[in-house]
Amino acid sequence: MDVRAARAAGRATEYCGIGPMPGSGDNLTAWHHMTGEFRGRSFGCFEYRYANPLSGSGRAGGSKKLTFESVFLVSAPGSGPFLQVGQPGRMDTLLGRGPRTLLGVPEFDDRFRVGTHDDPFARNLLDGELRAFLLSDDRAPKNPLRVRDDELFTWYTGTLSPQAVEERLNYLCDVLDRIPARTWAAG
Repeated sequence: MDVRAARAAGRATEYCGIGPMPGSGDNLTAWHHMTGEFRGRSFGCFEYRYANPLSGSGRAGGSKKLTFESVFLVSAPGSGPFLQVGQPGRMDTLLGRGPRTLLGVPEFDDRFRVGTHDDPFARNLLDGELRAFLLSDDRAPKNPLRVRDDELFTWYTGTLSPQAVEERLNYLCDVLDRIPARTWAAG
């Protein structure tokens, strides 16, 4: 059964530090919040909205433009340490993204940035089939991945749509289908 709420006060707070979410917060609202089951896995998704401090008129009392972030998560079969896979950027160091884990596969290392606190976990997770999938699937460059405990996340900037929900949840399930079971046991 899917649970839906147009506005779920406080529900987004538990996801602070994930992708586009602020590092901390209190009583953050999840808009269009949904939970349920998808392809046999528990899922959640929501839209997070905030006033972008860099937008607006710049005048005192001028309104700021709302930024919309859509966040998706699917339950993983086990727990793992912090791991994030995304596009490398010139501002990584400036933004405090920390050191990068290189897998020693130039094609992958050039196209993706892996951040983790556990190199062996990252190498197990990105071994073989998943690495090949991320290199060949057109969705991978546009959908960063984040492991937090027993959940796998992706996100994008923009409003939540029914099509995006199905596309992103399918992508997360496709990723999980390619992670060897031994990875979760080692995490």
